[in-house]
Amino acid sequence: MNVISSKEQGIDLTTGNLLANIWQLSWPMLVIMISYFFVGFTDVYVAGLISANVQAAVGFIGQLYFLTIIIANATGIGTVALVSRAMGAGDFPRALESARQALFLGAMIALGLTVTVLSFYREIIATVGFPTEIREIAETFLKIYAFSLGPNYLLIISNAVFRASGEVRKPLLTMLVVSALNVIGDFGLALGIPPLPRMGYTGIALATAISVTTGMGINLAFFSHHRWKGLYTGPWTVSLTVLKRIANLSWPPALMQMAWNAGSIVLYNILGRVGEARIIALASITNGLRIEAIIFLPAFALNMAASVLVGQNLGAEKADRAARVGWEIAMVGVVLLSAIALVIFIWAEYLASILAKEPAVLEETARYLRINMVSEPFLALSLVLGGGLQGAGDTRGSMWVIIIGMWFIRLPLAFFLALILAYGATGVWVAMVISMASQGLLMARRFHRGSWKELKLG
Repeated sequence: MNVISSKEQGIDLTTGNLLANIWQLSWPMLVIMISYFFVGFTDVYVAGLISANVQAAVGFIGQLYFLTIIIANATGIGTVALVSRAMGAGDFPRALESARQALFLGAMIALGLTVTVLSFYREIIATVGFPTEIREIAETFLKIYAFSLGPNYLLIISNAVFRASGEVRKPLLTMLVVSALNVIGDFGLALGIPPLPRMGYTGIALATAISVTTGMGINLAFFSHHRWKGLYTGPWTVSLTVLKRIANLSWPPALMQMAWNAGSIVLYNILGRVGEARIIALASITNGLRIEAIIFLPAFALNMAASVLVGQNLGAEKADRAARVGWEIAMVGVVLLSAIALVIFIWAEYLASILAKEPAVLEETARYLRINMVSEPFLALSLVLGGGLQGAGDTRGSMWVIIIGMWFIRLPLAFFLALILAYGATGVWVAMVISMASQGLLMARRFHRGSWKELKLG
């Protein structure tokens, strides 16, 4: 086996204090998640300064754009599993080859998507169902976003490579630059703050394209130094064996994300059928999810930390330590999310009033928050232990837990409680809590069984 040299070793996550390892990985991920939050908020805010039509188009096209990068996110999960396992085993050449093939795969998929979107952007916008009055705006956004798919894919996958190797400060620096450029570009290009030209809604799309392209450039520059420079000096030959491993690890997360997004659309459909209160219900879940995003930020940071730590420790043949670190991160998540949930539960009306101005919407948003805060400890279990399973390469296991939670528990129960028993929106909120509790317990059961310890990733 080719052992990692001292120059290549970087951060050792297979020894030392577990809590220190968790903190070392988690805080940069939390900062990155916060930066994502502000970029999304700024996009919507600046769009609202232009017109309601632009704001509606930004929200709608954002959902469509997310669908186009699901494969990149899934490939990143597969990349983390392979690279972290190789790094933990001290086999840097294998980590390097996995990174090279993942980047190649991402670039090819992005190229295909870019050509497809540019060829059929009008048909895509029409098929998705954009209202006539915002179709032109949406078409402009989609064309510009199409050109940014390649850079965004390489940015997402390269960030995954650095995370897997424990070099979390590199994607932290990159994403801080990306976020700053995006926010500055939103205001500067859309509103015409000197010396930048006023480009209206086109400026919002260009700000995203420019920022992710810059981020890709920064990460590619990082690769040119020290241990990763082999990406440029080594042969870029296609390895069907490695590509197959990446694909086998990546398709379950891709299917999982699509199933979750589709389920969310069905849930909105159920809320849209609760009678006269449907508009209040739809507005309340929209407001509630935005406020609940405060909890999602640390949860996803811990998810990514668990993925890397479990993967590296398995690679180092320390399965017991991998299991222990998974449970410790999960407990940190349970305590942290429970504390935040308690604050939101107590201040539900005040937080709801930030977004909800109509009394009926405010009351329902507060009810949504209070009911759903009960599920946050289980959300921590699901996300953190799910991240651990993905880092171990058990992406199919975590996929099935999510699909069962959404399609076999949440949606049927929401339909039954909201429409059959006529509990309305409250029935949906209760179904969300029950399904999340089930999902968290199922994920904990899967992790506890430990079959993931025996997976061989090659």
